[in-house]
Amino acid sequence: MSLDEYQRKRRFEATPEPPPKLELNSGHRFVVQRHEATRLHYDFRLEMEGVLKSWAVPKGPSLDPDDKRLAMQVEDHPVSYFDFEGIIPEGNYGAGTVMVWDVGTWQPLLPKPVDGKYLPGTDKEAATMLAQGDLKFRLEGKKLHGDFAIVKMKGRRPGSKGNEWLLIKKRDEHVEEGYDAESDDSSALTGRTMREIASQHDATWVSRPATRGKLKAPWLADAVAKLDAKKNPQVLPTPAEEPEAVDQKPKDKKPKDKKASANPKATSKKANSPTKEPQPDLFRSVPSMLSVVNRVSPMPTAIHPMLATTTDKPFNNDAWLFEIKWDGYRAVAFIQDGKARFVSRNQNDLTPQYPELAEIPGHLKAITAVLDGEIVALDEEGRSSFSLMQQRAGFSSLAKHRARNPAIPVLYYAFDLLYLDGRDLRKFPLEERKRTLVSIIQPNEILLYSDHFEGQGIALFKAAQQKGLEGIVAKRRVSTYEERRSPNWLKIKITHRTECVIGGYTKPKGSREFFGSIVLGLYDNQGQLFHVGQAGSGFDEDSQRQVWEELQARKTKKSPFTDKVEALSEVHWVKPELVAEIKFSEWTHEGESGKKLRAPVFLGLRQDKSPTECQMEETP
Repeated sequence: MSLDEYQRKRRFEATPEPPPKLELNSGHRFVVQRHEATRLHYDFRLEMEGVLKSWAVPKGPSLDPDDKRLAMQVEDHPVSYFDFEGIIPEGNYGAGTVMVWDVGTWQPLLPKPVDGKYLPGTDKEAATMLAQGDLKFRLEGKKLHGDFAIVKMKGRRPGSKGNEWLLIKKRDEHVEEGYDAESDDSSALTGRTMREIASQHDATWVSRPATRGKLKAPWLADAVAKLDAKKNPQVLPTPAEEPEAVDQKPKDKKPKDKKASANPKATSKKANSPTKEPQPDLFRSVPSMLSVVNRVSPMPTAIHPMLATTTDKPFNNDAWLFEIKWDGYRAVAFIQDGKARFVSRNQNDLTPQYPELAEIPGHLKAITAVLDGEIVALDEEGRSSFSLMQQRAGFSSLAKHRARNPAIPVLYYAFDLLYLDGRDLRKFPLEERKRTLVSIIQPNEILLYSDHFEGQGIALFKAAQQKGLEGIVAKRRVSTYEERRSPNWLKIKITHRTECVIGGYTKPKGSREFFGSIVLGLYDNQGQLFHVGQAGSGFDEDSQRQVWEELQARKTKKSPFTDKVEALSEVHWVKPELVAEIKFSEWTHEGESGKKLRAPVFLGLRQDKSPTECQMEETP
């Protein structure tokens, strides 16, 4: 239970690792950290007796009972080390890159099975078994599941320190023969690869608790603080304060560089300065064009959201605004008569699923309004999590009008304003719409303004990359709101992600009960569905069962694909009605069978997107 050895090996003024502290009220969590130091290895840790009991596993844990993994017991670590991910700087003990490869909970088991199964034990029994060198336990993680044992080796080799153990998978329904931990190079917390974490250079991940109150994300705290701290902000007056007539022309505006506006990659020396940190757009002191609008327009009853075009690299350009790409459900909010109605991009009513958002009208200085934004669920670091949104909304199409897990809170990040108290704003420049939006929002726990940055796409992209976010969005300052996909809005993704149509599934193998993989497709410009790959990873037992139920409701005898589907096992076809969010490493080169996804991973089903939106043209 001592952390003396942990403290002795580290200089905490030089490493981002947490200082030693006993947690007497600790629980039953486990973590596996992939650690690329002098040698690549996996650190397996069990939360126990106020610390993390730790072993270094050179080849990583296995789900194959025949692969008994050597595990070298190392010093106890503090419980706060549980979610440490980042870079330990050179010159420090264990210098290198650390990834949280898997997380979850563990349960002690009795030393002997009953009728072939191990029954739950107590903490006291677990402590005794560990002291005796034979601890049995059950893991429920994102990657590791089932019963395990960690057993101390009795025979001592020459030069041995007596710290050799074996980590062994027990035979149960979670066995996967030939399992290789190296096949999954993605963080269980952030989704980043080791390369992406290592690319932080001097920026290091520091674990912090979730920010409460206004829910300002820690990784945006500095930027938001600067936005909050600005003095005498120049914003559009609210309708109650607005003068009846304003006869002014915009001033202090410099002529725009037409060449730069036409080419997002054309940048000025000032914008490309490497020392320039991303700063929020504080809005220039320019009288609002919107203040001259006297004509009353009817409130629109339907909006088809403006969509961004994919581009491959971030850029700097003062003609553009840059925002974080939120990882949730896009939704247009209609505010009227003190009520809020939320509609997805494929025109589904989302309002009943998120009853807590009904309070949003009370936090707006408006009588009627139409907002564009994203419904998100935040993780402990204040980052939007599609996984949490999936848990909240549920997989089943039957759950469209009820929350699957209402205990997971959501909030609405607003980034555009399309209508306000009789004024249709869609034909006005983006910066004017955003200027007005920030002036009418009263930030709270369910409604926030999505901060943006002026001209500094590269710096924001790097910050988002370091924090394991999906990407950023670039928007022309002068762009009007187009109800279609437009080159005036660009999305720049950090990890490769796409939405695919599910057209079938393969027969399960080994320990899998329902299906082996889902068969994926994308539509071309002629409306033909082409096969782009199969995803078999990313499922846990619960998600696989729920997806299976959806697939069974859509079984058909005819393939929905235009081309031939090549698979190693039998394929069962389904109607192309389900949309899956997929993470992948890259696109393979086009050959006779066409372009395919490499290493696709299932992230969840998307109820907010139509299958016909899954187009080939969106892929890089």
